[in-house]
Amino acid sequence: MEFANKECLFLLLLIVPYIVWYLMYRKKSEPTMRMSDTFAFRYVSVSWKVRLMPVVPLLRIVAFVLLVIVLARPQTSNSWKDKWIDGIDIMLAMDVSTSMLAEDLKPNRIEAAKQVAAEFIAGRPNDNIGLTIFAGEAFTQCPMTVDHASLLNLLQNVRTDIAARGLIQDGTAIGMGLANAVSRLKDSKSKSKVVILLTDGSNNMGDISPLTAADIANSMGIRVYTVAVGTDKSAPYPMQVGGSIQYVNMPVEVDTKTLGEIASATNGDFYRATNTAELKRIYKEIDKLEKSKLNVKKYSKKYDVYQPFAIAAAVALLLEILLRVVVFRRIP
Repeated sequence: MEFANKECLFLLLLIVPYIVWYLMYRKKSEPTMRMSDTFAFRYVSVSWKVRLMPVVPLLRIVAFVLLVIVLARPQTSNSWKDKWIDGIDIMLAMDVSTSMLAEDLKPNRIEAAKQVAAEFIAGRPNDNIGLTIFAGEAFTQCPMTVDHASLLNLLQNVRTDIAARGLIQDGTAIGMGLANAVSRLKDSKSKSKVVILLTDGSNNMGDISPLTAADIANSMGIRVYTVAVGTDKSAPYPMQVGGSIQYVNMPVEVDTKTLGEIASATNGDFYRATNTAELKRIYKEIDKLEKSKLNVKKYSKKYDVYQPFAIAAAVALLLEILLRVVVFRRIP
């Protein structure tokens, strides 16, 4: 609530001298009677009229406060915003081959990638974001959407065992993963279209080569950021042996040359993450590079809302007069 005449509120300071005057001079205006002894009245109960007498000046103060508020012209406003969002369409292409279970990133590559991607999605509420996953084959886990709650739910359900269970072929089809993500962006009307491709290997499956997919992306104005995850030499990989898990050192074979060429061909950037902290930093850097443009126009219309205060002031004043004249009437 706002006040059109805020200066009128200073009139409320007059309440202080009124209270001081009432407390200091009230007894002088009341009639008195001398008595030799008041012992006989010691246990006489106080009547309800005597108890209610302070209500009269209190009602007078309430009426004064409400009248001052009316003079200050309280106002409320209806406001609304028109938004024009020049959003960015983003497809996340994530490698889910069994090698993503390697634990050089904590807790492992796939879980670290999911965690960082979830933080990235949460920080971009105005963008259309989708998810492609790939191993030896690729498919769309979630088409582009602004329903990020559903997207995050589908992201958390991503597992590397889809290849182990035979749902898709195992391997690393980088070209197929990129091509799938590009196909989701080809009809986009957005001025900015981006693919973030994350993998830990080199292309060894699929009918489309990574550079061919990169040329297709470039022809459609799609920028590709490539992220290679994994240490430089070898990484601990969990293997089921009997009824227990044993770790073996698996060589890291990331085709950084091809990933760099994909990024270069599409005016994107190539990044290398050898640990979880670096992966987080990479996504934060991409987040800074790709920002949505948001224009907001705000409108508001103000309305006077003094009527309830005026009615309450009239009621309080009328009640004070009735109590003073009728209930607490004094006979000279």
